[in-house]
Amino acid sequence: MTGWLIRWVLNIIAIIFTAYLISGFEVTVPGAIFGSIILGVINAIIRPVVLLLTLPINIITLGLFTLVVNGLMLWLTSSVIKGFEVQGFGTAIIAALVLTLFSFVISFFVKD
Repeated sequence: MTGWLIRWVLNIIAIIFTAYLISGFEVTVPGAIFGSIILGVINAIIRPVVLLLTLPINIITLGLFTLVVNGLMLWLTSSVIKGFEVQGFGTAIIAALVLTLFSFVISFFVKD
């Protein structure tokens, strides 16, 4: 239980740090908190369906299209949460790449 909570807090910090690194991606602290919750829900419910529908193009691109799907999920989150702003789809893809790298590192070091 504590591993999940630590990963969640570190992901919020990663969202804030990503917003600091990438122009066009702006978050407030409450926006990062609620954005991480909504992004988690979107990634749990909508993302698997989108990945299944885009499976042929994902196979053709050897999985690189998943980055586009991740950007789409981030962009969708920004349309739902106030204080979690992504200026364009290109920015969403770049921010999704950075957040994916942060999430990978966090999951590698913080176990359940």
